[in-house]
Amino acid sequence: MERRYDLDWIRICAFGVLVLYHVGMYYVTWDWHVNSPHAGPALEPLMRLASPWRLSLLFLVSGAATAFLWERCRGDGRSFLGPRSWRLLLPLVFGMLVIVPPQSYFEVVEKLPGGYHDGYLAFWRRYLAGDGSFCRDDDCLALPTWNHLWFLAYLWCYTAVLWALLRFAPRATAGAVERLRALLARPGGLLWPLAWLAIARMLLVGRFESTHALVDDWYNHAQYLPLFLLGCAIARPGPLWERIEAARWPALGAALAAWLYLTWYFGHYADGMPPPEPLRWLQRLLWSVQQWGAIVAILGFARRLAPGDSPARRWLGEAVFPVYILHQTVIVLLAVGLQPLDLSPWIEGPLLVLATFALCFAAYAIIRRLGWLRPLFGLRRRPPPPPPRSPPPPPREAADVRS
Repeated sequence: MERRYDLDWIRICAFGVLVLYHVGMYYVTWDWHVNSPHAGPALEPLMRLASPWRLSLLFLVSGAATAFLWERCRGDGRSFLGPRSWRLLLPLVFGMLVIVPPQSYFEVVEKLPGGYHDGYLAFWRRYLAGDGSFCRDDDCLALPTWNHLWFLAYLWCYTAVLWALLRFAPRATAGAVERLRALLARPGGLLWPLAWLAIARMLLVGRFESTHALVDDWYNHAQYLPLFLLGCAIARPGPLWERIEAARWPALGAALAAWLYLTWYFGHYADGMPPPEPLRWLQRLLWSVQQWGAIVAILGFARRLAPGDSPARRWLGEAVFPVYILHQTVIVLLAVGLQPLDLSPWIEGPLLVLATFALCFAAYAIIRRLGWLRPLFGLRRRPPPPPPRSPPPPPREAADVRS
């Protein structure tokens, strides 16, 4: 398959949105690891503009990237699952032991009744020992934890599912992919994923809380695993992508209209007053409309407008993984460090965004040059330098024509 630069740019921008979203989490009333003293509901409508689709899009483009990886491995399961596991699970373990603990530490400092005063190293020892005594009412912090790195655990599990399908049922899987692509390319075919997402939300979201704990997160699995597999199935160019490009404007309009309803709904019932059941069901349906509509719009506009290859794409494409691993801890450390200055959120927020990107990109510039650090942040090992070329032999002198 030819490389899809539009999907590369979507992946880069989607992780950029993730950084913006997690900075926003510091300023809203939703529960997060730390919260600004100026937190309030003002930013929440803008956050809901991305909430339904940001992670779904990441899983879809990750599925497409995994399909390209399988093609590069030429169907060799060992050269596919082994390196992929190394690139996902090693950063996950390293992140849980080293990168994530500062988030939990400042969460305990800020939210534990009476605070926490024993210092970071003492907390880290208890963190590594799995101390479960950090509780607020009946809510105890589960340690050690993966926090934002849950995405890596889910991505590895979904990759293993794909590997099993391609390894043990290759013909059935290939046939299912072709039938799915043909179905989605028909008029109205793009409504089928919407129907799945809407049914999953209506049946499961009220029964299974979003936990990101892997074993009990059934609503999230019901949306993320199919979208990951869908990304694998649609990675190859074809008539389906012409359909997606043609649907970009209607999909964008539907997503924005659904967002307006969701903004009204969550704002109107923010005080805990239960909504009428018809409005609740309509909210769940329109959440899915915004989710899938935004994804189709992004895919369609990217196919039409995204630039091709460039040094910037190659640099940013490799930077995505280290920036993702580092960004949330960097946000928490910067936010806590800026609190004594009592800056206005209109100044502090953009400063947090710029400083987070700057520090993460600077860290990546160091990581990419250190061979022992690269695997810890999901980067491939550098290939060994080619052996030096021996100098060419000196040219032989021409024979004397007079001899």
